[in-house]
Amino acid sequence: MNGIVDGILFVAPLIGLVVIWAIVVPLFDISPRTFPSLGAVARAGLESLRDGSLPAHVGASLLRVALGTLLGVVTAVPLGIAMGVSRATAMFLTPLFRFFSVLAGIAWIPIATLWFGYGFGAISFVIFNAVFFVVAYNTLLGVSTIPHSIRNAASSLGAGRWALLFHVLLPGALPNIVMGVRTGLGFAWRGLIAAEMIATNVGLGYMLFVARDFYRTEVIVLGMILIGTIWLMIDRLILVPLERATIERWGMVRQS
Repeated sequence: MNGIVDGILFVAPLIGLVVIWAIVVPLFDISPRTFPSLGAVARAGLESLRDGSLPAHVGASLLRVALGTLLGVVTAVPLGIAMGVSRATAMFLTPLFRFFSVLAGIAWIPIATLWFGYGFGAISFVIFNAVFFVVAYNTLLGVSTIPHSIRNAASSLGAGRWALLFHVLLPGALPNIVMGVRTGLGFAWRGLIAAEMIATNVGLGYMLFVARDFYRTEVIVLGMILIGTIWLMIDRLILVPLERATIERWGMVRQS
């Protein structure tokens, strides 16, 4: 019951915004070149579904963000753990992480296109950068919060290096890792849209960019709605439940 109420409260402001939009645009006779009507956006959506362009754009964007995020996570977690267990490694790499974390994501687009050309590789690299540094740093924080007494106790009970990793370090750092994935994926989603405007010929960002050239504001707004809606669905349906379950299982919060 609480979940239903929370869902209604979450979508209520969005529905209210749509209602205001449906009333204000025709009431003030706003030009379609300035801002489209709700009906025009709906027609643009149906048209792009019929010709297959919309599924192609959405599918390309989701595939890129999934691959870039996966690569970022599988490389960042081991490095973050290594930094967490080795003070010397952490001291050496932390300044580099602070430097590159500012550049992660959109700032890499120009050089990514030089390295990988225009297309899948460049965009995946941008997403990788947006995720990698956030997840690695959060993994470091997670490992650092595990008391040394727990590590020593596991070692004294005969836990080897791999057992310590999979039964102490990873579970202890998991809440921070999931939090890092959620934060990094938010940066990656924004970086994806920016990169697609420059470095490809398919994707939601590309759809927005091309629509601007033809003054198709209804397609631009459709793309904006899709970008926001897809991110909300990823965040609310996947990342938030995963973060909550991880914190309840391995963190300081217990299910009531």
